[in-house]
Amino acid sequence: MNIAVFGTGYVGLVSGVCFADFGLKVICVDIDREKIDLLNNGKVPIYEPGLETFLERNRHNERIMFTTDARYAIEKAEVIFIAVGTPPGENGEADLSYVYQVAEDIGKYMNRYKVVVNKSTVPIGTGQQVKKIMQGQLNLRNAEYSFDVVSNPEFLREGKALQDFTHPDRVVVGVENEKAADIMKKVYRPLYLNETPFIITNIETAEMIKYACNAFLATKITFINEIANLCEKAGANVQQVAKAMGRDGRISPKFLHAGPGYGGSCFPKDTKALGQIGKKLGCSMSLVETTIAANEKQKRYMVEKIKNRLGSLEGKKIGILGLTFKPETDDMREAPSITIIQDLITMGARIRAYDPQGIKEAGKIFEAYEEHICYCRYAYDAAEGADALVIVTEWHEFRSMDLVLLKKLLNRPLFFDLRNIYEKEELTAMGFEYFGVGV
Repeated sequence: MNIAVFGTGYVGLVSGVCFADFGLKVICVDIDREKIDLLNNGKVPIYEPGLETFLERNRHNERIMFTTDARYAIEKAEVIFIAVGTPPGENGEADLSYVYQVAEDIGKYMNRYKVVVNKSTVPIGTGQQVKKIMQGQLNLRNAEYSFDVVSNPEFLREGKALQDFTHPDRVVVGVENEKAADIMKKVYRPLYLNETPFIITNIETAEMIKYACNAFLATKITFINEIANLCEKAGANVQQVAKAMGRDGRISPKFLHAGPGYGGSCFPKDTKALGQIGKKLGCSMSLVETTIAANEKQKRYMVEKIKNRLGSLEGKKIGILGLTFKPETDDMREAPSITIIQDLITMGARIRAYDPQGIKEAGKIFEAYEEHICYCRYAYDAAEGADALVIVTEWHEFRSMDLVLLKKLLNRPLFFDLRNIYEKEELTAMGFEYFGVGV
């Protein structure tokens, strides 16, 4: 089977490479010529563990190619995946212009029956709009080709995307007939044979599932963060609270880790989009809207913790360990570090920052603050001469640092562990002043 994947961003590239690994012939399409040239030379434009190895294997076996030629891909493919970006607009609503442009191109160039699959995260009703756009283009051509539109949302965690794609908890497929469902089962044949649960729904339900999942997980994170803040005031320990909660089979321990708030490409964007969907349909999404507001507040509460201990931040040096929104990615989108660093600089602080993968992207984001930030080559450099050290992202290399050396390097032994990866008692015994989240 020949398939095309439009978009070589995070979702599109991972999906295309994994489909090729399933044995399918894959054509990946993007309008960015520089990115396509890079991929055709075996280079990956994003950081995702294992992705370059997958790409090289499938390029060697000639199962995947990259092009800017949309017409070629559309004419060749039997199944076309739309995996382009849906960035948030000013009001939080998903921008669907890239999705609709691909739908228009498919309508212009399709030459026989096609299955068109929305893999991008899109609001409820997008599938029906894609159908209208495609049919409109066919009408302009006086062409009578049939097609089906499918919703197949992705559930990929950055840093674990290959595992999530090849060993998913479930595959959600929103269809309008058995023919399209059967074709999608063929696309995912290795998973279907391995008895991965397939959830077959209508298109609108599949579109809703993605938003519902991400909004629920974002709410769970925000809930434990608010409990953590209460624990600090009450003298309780949020880690023990979370451990006890997680033992309850109705709750589970996942996403019960207190910290500086969620970030990334999905949770912030999808919660805002869901709130906008509710407004459009006249349905209050008060819990989701509260989650969004509480998450922003949590980021700023981390700054308050630092300021409350240091007092005036004017001229203070603060070491920051971790810039990306989570470990094992170079993604800085909506990362808590952005708000934290910007607020600290606004209050007069100077930043010494280190991240294993995020410094290049951080340089773009903090371009206006470059005179206030020193990017360090090593983690220990961030601590040198600093008045406080702040762990923002829980990269593995931060979990077993030489604490004796850190204390020597710091100007003051103030340790803000915003991910609770160290034991308070251990650091206190070594002479640090330790500040976690909810402990």
